[in-house]
Amino acid sequence: MFKYLQAVNDLVSFSIAQHLKSDLMRQLDSQVNDFMDSLIEESASLDPTPVASVFSPLLSEKERSKLRYYHSSCFELFEVNHIRTIYHMFIALLILFILSTLVVDFIDEGRLVLDFDLLVYAFGQFPLVVCTWTCMFLSVLMIPFTLFHLWSHTQCASYSHPKLYSLLFGSVFGIYQALGLGFLPAYVVVTNSLPPASCFIIIMEQVRLMMKSYSFVRENVPRVMTWSKDKTNPGPVVPKISHYLYFLFAPTLIYRDSYPRSPVIRWGYVATKLLQVLGCLFYAYYVFVRLCIPQFRSISLQLFDLKAMVLCVFNSILPGVLVLFLGFFAFLHCWLNAFAEMLRFADRMFYKDWWNSTSYANYYRTWNVVVHDWLYYYVYRDFLWMSQKRFRPAAMLFVFTVSAVVHEYILAICFGFFYPVLFCLFMCFGMMFNFILHDQRKGPIWNIIMWTSLFLGQGVIICLYSHEWYAQRYCPLKEASFLELLKPRSWSCQRGLMTDSNTL
Repeated sequence: MFKYLQAVNDLVSFSIAQHLKSDLMRQLDSQVNDFMDSLIEESASLDPTPVASVFSPLLSEKERSKLRYYHSSCFELFEVNHIRTIYHMFIALLILFILSTLVVDFIDEGRLVLDFDLLVYAFGQFPLVVCTWTCMFLSVLMIPFTLFHLWSHTQCASYSHPKLYSLLFGSVFGIYQALGLGFLPAYVVVTNSLPPASCFIIIMEQVRLMMKSYSFVRENVPRVMTWSKDKTNPGPVVPKISHYLYFLFAPTLIYRDSYPRSPVIRWGYVATKLLQVLGCLFYAYYVFVRLCIPQFRSISLQLFDLKAMVLCVFNSILPGVLVLFLGFFAFLHCWLNAFAEMLRFADRMFYKDWWNSTSYANYYRTWNVVVHDWLYYYVYRDFLWMSQKRFRPAAMLFVFTVSAVVHEYILAICFGFFYPVLFCLFMCFGMMFNFILHDQRKGPIWNIIMWTSLFLGQGVIICLYSHEWYAQRYCPLKEASFLELLKPRSWSCQRGLMTDSNTL
């Protein structure tokens, strides 16, 4: 009897197992079919483009599929009450800066001083800035697109010597990049002696438009060259000017005919982000007025020896860190998200959680994803393609060099003097930390080391550039030779040589 019941129990268990197995297989089959259907639909919508052999490969299908609806990291962090409290603490610090400035001005002047003279000076000659930017933008809108459109028609069979036309149009585009978009804006800035903030607007827009126009040509030339070989379409594949115009405003440096789009525009969100940009601007104003200008004006009246420099660097860490956070939050989070919302640009991954980095390699990849993607696809990968993937360290060094030169160019033009502090930090300490603090470094101690070196670097930048700024004004050159222009003025500026100690 016992054996009979055991046999019945085994039979029932086997039947249940078979039933569960069949249900599980049906569910798995259904999920796999749904996944494959969605994958086929996505791949069909990607519009893959063959790549000509004269260029390194463009984005693969897997890389293209990464263009999705992404939020910025801070958007998710601010949903957490603890992180939002830190944001409130920074607002409270701004209120204290405002109160301290008002109280000091009231004690010194006997009245409230609300003239914001530093902001008025920094954004001086703003009509000239608007006029220069308009000319730059219209030239970038018309010249690269027209050159590319004309060149694409020379690649059909009715034109002989297509390579000669390619050389001709490529040379014209290079001359335009170097002179029309490179030299002329810098010439306007230098000859009109624009103040720092106005200079930053023009020069950073100059760099942005140069990168965008290069990306447009770099992404579309392989499509035309592929068409010239296959002749699968009656005419060359030329993007619409509306696509190019959208790309010029979109917060990305990688050209695509289309991008993921959000369904609606939240104008309240746009207004909030623009107000936050304005708040960061006033925050930076009070940081310079309360923490930087009094310190460096007094330091510049003293002999700048080793002791003074060390004290200056450590006293500059706090304002340097605040400027770093304000620049990140104002531009990479608020400004780019505001434009993304207005343009319904759905990929908001302008940065990643760089604050959690335990290596400088990860920090460089996540601090500014917009610029990193451009450097990776058009500098690093193209260098590897030309070297047949044999010189990866050289490719990395080349990327660092390009980035360091562009950063130093921006600061040199905007400040009006050549003092390659940032270039040396990039090429020496940046490269060294990139190999020492690599991706295999894990654990909180490496994050602490990363933050410590980052804070110290900000102190060095703020200290040395600010001291050189005042030295340039206190000790003007009597004979402006080329070597004297390259030599930092703060190395030789002494109290007896100063002409004006009340300069801003």
